[in-house]
Amino acid sequence: MTDKRVYLYDCTLRDGAQTQGVDFSAADKTAIAKELDALGIDYVEGGWPGANPTDDRFFAEAPTLKRAMLTAFGMTRRSGRSADNDPGLSALFQSGARGICLVGKTWDFHVDIALGVPLDENIEMIRDSVSLAAERTDEALFDAEHFFDGYKANPDFALSCVKAAYESGARWVVLCDTNGGTLPDEIERIVGEVARHVPGSHLGIHCHNDTENAVANSLAAVRAGARQIQGTLNGLGERCGNANLVSIVPSLMLKMGFETGLDAGALKRLTHVSRLLDERLNRAPNRHAPYVGDSAFAHKGGLHASAVEKDPRTYEHIEPELVGNVRHIVVSDQSGRSNVLARFREIGIVVDAKDPKVQRLLDEVKSREDSGYSYDGAEASFELLARRALDGVPDYFTLRSFRVTDERRWNARGNLITVSEAVTKLDVGNQHFMTVAEGNGPVNALDNALRKALQPVFAQLEDMRLVDYKVRILTPGAGTGAVTRVMIESADGQGNRWSTVGVSANVIDASYNALLDAITWKLHRDGASV
Repeated sequence: MTDKRVYLYDCTLRDGAQTQGVDFSAADKTAIAKELDALGIDYVEGGWPGANPTDDRFFAEAPTLKRAMLTAFGMTRRSGRSADNDPGLSALFQSGARGICLVGKTWDFHVDIALGVPLDENIEMIRDSVSLAAERTDEALFDAEHFFDGYKANPDFALSCVKAAYESGARWVVLCDTNGGTLPDEIERIVGEVARHVPGSHLGIHCHNDTENAVANSLAAVRAGARQIQGTLNGLGERCGNANLVSIVPSLMLKMGFETGLDAGALKRLTHVSRLLDERLNRAPNRHAPYVGDSAFAHKGGLHASAVEKDPRTYEHIEPELVGNVRHIVVSDQSGRSNVLARFREIGIVVDAKDPKVQRLLDEVKSREDSGYSYDGAEASFELLARRALDGVPDYFTLRSFRVTDERRWNARGNLITVSEAVTKLDVGNQHFMTVAEGNGPVNALDNALRKALQPVFAQLEDMRLVDYKVRILTPGAGTGAVTRVMIESADGQGNRWSTVGVSANVIDASYNALLDAITWKLHRDGASV
């Protein structure tokens, strides 16, 4: 390990889940974990086993990560119990995670008030727990909760806590600014002092954003010697959020000369991953987000735009393509081509950049996005759009019509139920099908009716299933007549997951458009013949 290597620890799936209005499903967690792994993040914290059913489901079917270490989060042993006999620690060890991150008290005030135990006993709780975690897993990490408040109140005790964790085998001792109240100069000074006792190669930082300094504090800690940063995608987190890894990573790599697990190619996917997270959460991306926002490299008409057209360095601190973003000049739009070509390379499409089909596709994407489509979180729909424009995609079937009905009634047992039924008429080659199916809601009924006709012809669809469904209102001012965007995530028995999008003023029609892409992508990927 060189002194220029900084390790990235993502806690979006746990700390990010504490964001007001954010509610990850187990499927969300799996998809995000895979994206983080592909990006080059070193550690992905999956959640707290035993704390809630969602985290339990996630760890029960945890994704296989190729590069990142999957970690589980928990707390040090309780007072009066041995580490071997603590149910919280047992749940962590049984999770199957390769790494365990344990949080413990390092502020004497909290030890007195929250735990009600002597300070020496708190240190022993840390020592026992970290020792057992280091013995039973690949890596043990210790999160020093409220460390900076504790250090300012009682530096000897706070240092004793982190030294106990390090001496007990913690790979990383992470200093937490839990209430986000510490400023960059304080962070840099205190981390530097701690680094005289715990080597920087084993020292991490975890900042909250309550003073809008979480990114600055994290970078200050690195300057002081820390070599791990904990944070979340897009700065998710309770209250004002956590340190935003999407801003931290390019600042480390492009501004400060540090190495991370991301290479230059992965850095170009940063904008895509940031927006993909927002799509999964069914919320609009922050247009003004540094590095990755739509407006991060946007220049309005006038002096700025004129200067940028002559030399982008005038008003741009980096080339937007380095992080997968694009320049946008409102009065003369010149964005998009390089980004589309990069996406082509990702999905294995080889095309000459000067091919006029590329410009036609770019125009089509812009037109569709103007009407509500978004392809950042719907890679399968984008791939189909690109292949149709460049080399064609077979029409595996032709839908003649569909009808969906919902009936709300009392059944024979006196229970109020809602029954959804779909009728489809479609052609597959020279074969004509009319199918009827029920489902748990209109979209599930429509999906079942389509499969009922298609599966006898296309065996590839037998292991395909819908795993997530999201609806977003694009024109809230239109009330019940609003245009809607539907995002569907599908999966199959081979471990593939893919997302598709549909847009319409009718939510069922938008759902069908997304379903059509989902089925078509699966058939095309599996080489189905018409």
